[in-house]
Amino acid sequence: MGCDMQRLTMKILCLSAGVAATTFSLAAQGPSFDCRKVQQGSIEARICADPALSELDRKLAEVYAAASAKAKNENPPVLKAEQRGWVKSRNDCWKAADKRDCIEYAYRNRIVELQARYRLVKASPATFFACNGNPSDEVVVTFFRTDPPSLIAERGDSSSLMTLQPSGSGSRYQGRNESFWEHQGEATIVWGYGAPEMKCRKK
Repeated sequence: MGCDMQRLTMKILCLSAGVAATTFSLAAQGPSFDCRKVQQGSIEARICADPALSELDRKLAEVYAAASAKAKNENPPVLKAEQRGWVKSRNDCWKAADKRDCIEYAYRNRIVELQARYRLVKASPATFFACNGNPSDEVVVTFFRTDPPSLIAERGDSSSLMTLQPSGSGSRYQGRNESFWEHQGEATIVWGYGAPEMKCRKK
């Protein structure tokens, strides 16, 4: 009788351990948020059902935590507000024709943005370009080893984050309203919506 009870207890313990391991494994594969609390049919529900999107969400959570550590003395504190805005724009992917592609792009772009802005990955030394034959018309470019590769270009008091785009020759980066294309030591830069191209050379 004592042996039977011992065997039964061991079986229960093994079963409990197996359930706990399975639960932990499923949690590790899910996103950073609790899928039990999401609304059916929402963007969050799509992320919960997609292992690759869940992995991107976990990656962003790690990157955001690292950025937050660097932004703790930020004044004004813009990171939290920007992240709330990003979540809203991600959730607007329900309007997109290809919702999954929209969600994936939103995550990858945000990860690159945080890694570059808060210097969470390796960066090249700053490169200085003089534009339109005017040494004072300067654009400073820093390249980052993100995925995809990115750069931050600074001109006067404004800056632009750009990511590498497919190109037949040279390196072409595109931002919201700015672009940077370098080929054979010369850069073609567009700074602002509808602005003319600037021809720039390394200083």
